[in-house]
Amino acid sequence: MSSMARFGACTWACITALVFAGCSSQREPAQQSLGDIQAVVIAASADAAAYVPDQLSAVQHEVDGLQASFEKTDYAAVLRAAPAVMSAAQILAADAAAKKAQHTRLLNDEWSILAAALPEHVTSIQRRIDALGGQSNKRSSGRPASGIDLDAARVSLAAVESLWSKAQAAFASGNLAEAVSTAKSVEAKIEALASTLQLELAPAATPAAA
Repeated sequence: MSSMARFGACTWACITALVFAGCSSQREPAQQSLGDIQAVVIAASADAAAYVPDQLSAVQHEVDGLQASFEKTDYAAVLRAAPAVMSAAQILAADAAAKKAQHTRLLNDEWSILAAALPEHVTSIQRRIDALGGQSNKRSSGRPASGIDLDAARVSLAAVESLWSKAQAAFASGNLAEAVSTAKSVEAKIEALASTLQLELAPAATPAAA
């Protein structure tokens, strides 16, 4: 091999070694950046999926792009794009937390209103049944003049009270969404029972707009 050829081969080997060394030096920071971003997205993913799913999908697409670059050993591309993707991931986490907090406030407002109104409605229904029961005792048919089936009303009221207990248990355990959902079912049953008893109930207050 001529001296020129040996020089060229040596030069190419040196360049290759420098490139490899450069890539190796970038691998660790690229891996760290990618891991940090993934950690932020994973931590926010449950709330983000519930409250800002489109935003989660967009950020995940960007993370997938970083992962693809990393797997191709294009660590420089990972490091270039990582700051913007991290910013998007942090915004995602903040937005998801804000939406969750807003939703929780609305549920708390609904629960407060239902928890104040429903027990009073149950009491009103019980009084109505008791009053109609007094009328029915004066009739040989066993029913009040209105013809209301009081036995069925009592069964319905017992079911309402049982369901309300479940709503309270859900609230006590911290399951606010289930508590409100169950309480709304109670409200619907109470309204139906009140209609059967020809009883007009005061409407529950409307939650304030967020």
